Amino acid sequence: MSGHNKWSTIKRKKGAADAKRGKIFTKIIKEIMISVREGGADPAGNARLRLAIQNAKGANMPKDNIERAIKKAGGSEAEAYHEITYEGYGPNGIAVFVEGLTDNTNRTLSSVRFIFGKYNGALGPNGSLTFLFDRKGVFTINSEDVSDKDMESLELELIDAGAEDIEIDEDVITVTCAKDDFGSVNRKLEELEIEPDEAMLKRVPKETKTLDVESARKAMRLIEALEDDDDVQAVYHNLEITDELAEALEE
Repeated sequence: MSGHNKWSTIKRKKGAADAKRGKIFTKIIKEIMISVREGGADPAGNARLRLAIQNAKGANMPKDNIERAIKKAGGSEAEAYHEITYEGYGPNGIAVFVEGLTDNTNRTLSSVRFIFGKYNGALGPNGSLTFLFDRKGVFTINSEDVSDKDMESLELELIDAGAEDIEIDEDVITVTCAKDDFGSVNRKLEELEIEPDEAMLKRVPKETKTLDVESARKAMRLIEALEDDDDVQAVYHNLEITDELAEALEE
């Protein structure tokens, strides 16, 4: 399994174990709200909202929470969230790209800068690291949800729809495609009545950097601290999650 997929799998396990579901819900609610503000409260005519709801269901968010977030976003007192990105380097030159949604950009910048400094990283100018990552569509599917399907036929159908890579782990299937093919792969999954646990556009590193476990742990402390910030939606990096590091992070 590739590095970014290994880390995603580890985060899902840690999220369940560490009772971080509340933070996950908060991030999804923010995405629902900004989706409504941008494109309206009708999922049928708002692709971003439709995707946010899909991810909310994948995270087992109660239906009432989803409906309240949509209703709140359409009200006059809804928070005005702004999309922000930050780029910088962690320990040993690991590239780190941060995406967030915030109602106070000064607060978020101050918080992100503090976290970089605390964990021996350095915040850089926007645009300085964009070239290190590709925007890819990434779909995470629970293997049990496709246990009744012929995997060879499924893979062929997804490849025809634009999938570039299909990785099968014990309990997770990860489908990756080009940004431009995200919609066609998502529609194919809908056609096949497969509901991903997560469907997102992510920043996938073009090349990864391997560190020894102790050095990698230092970089991961920065990454995890950023992920725990309430204004941060996603953190991407180019650290190679080796099997040895994956075992260490799961401890």
